[in-house]
Amino acid sequence: MPTQRRQRFIHGQLAWMLVTLVLLAALGAVSLETFFLISLLGFLIITELTAPLNVTPTWRKRLRWIIFAGLAVFGMFILRFLQRTLLPEVF
Repeated sequence: MPTQRRQRFIHGQLAWMLVTLVLLAALGAVSLETFFLISLLGFLIITELTAPLNVTPTWRKRLRWIIFAGLAVFGMFILRFLQRTLLPEVF
């Protein structure tokens, strides 16, 4: 049974992603990279805004792995961008 704080966290992340998708669609700038990066930014912000002060529940400790995975994918996007920008004749 999820706690109220966990539900608030999940609802906040889902709302952030939905608003992001709607705004990107309205601007005509929908791409996987853009959506992922803005969603990751929202995830990091919501993680910090909902962090408890005294005790860290076990489910919040597991968020660290999601953050590491998200940052690794972000790094891959950066490397892909640099390859396309600096070596355009190869790609």
